[in-house]
Amino acid sequence: MVLGWLLLTFGVAVGSALMPLISVELFVIGLVTQQPDISWWWIALAVAPGQVLGKLVYFLAARGSLHLPAFLKPAERPDRPVRPWRLRWRARLEAVRARCHRHPRWMFGTHAVSSLFGLPPFMFSTVLAGLAGMSTTLFLATGVVGRFVRFSVLAASPAALSGFLHP
Repeated sequence: MVLGWLLLTFGVAVGSALMPLISVELFVIGLVTQQPDISWWWIALAVAPGQVLGKLVYFLAARGSLHLPAFLKPAERPDRPVRPWRLRWRARLEAVRARCHRHPRWMFGTHAVSSLFGLPPFMFSTVLAGLAGMSTTLFLATGVVGRFVRFSVLAASPAALSGFLHP
């Protein structure tokens, strides 16, 4: 029974990493309150790799190692003039990409803080890490450790609060 819940937790973590509208945080809080016999440690161990595995898709796409299908790319139409806002957007993206390449070590710290606290948003730091050319090994290690600590605290918090409020 516990293994089934942990596999479901892993699946929700991957899904929430791919589709940000799914909240793995709410799922974890609900799971911990409804299944108190599952250790917070096991829950964090299921969520952390699931989250990082899902974000790996964005990381590899930003890095250029994963080519997106045509329906996910904006259509280039030669019969239409390029709008000025698109040119500004592309120029800003190239400026961010150049800055990331000039300071790749900053990305390690930014990604580590983001994976732990969620600020800047983990999705944002994942894409920036890909743009900066961070190594995949460093991306995976930093993300898994940060997410494990984050979800360990989150999964343990209902029990800690329950003990604090009702001694």
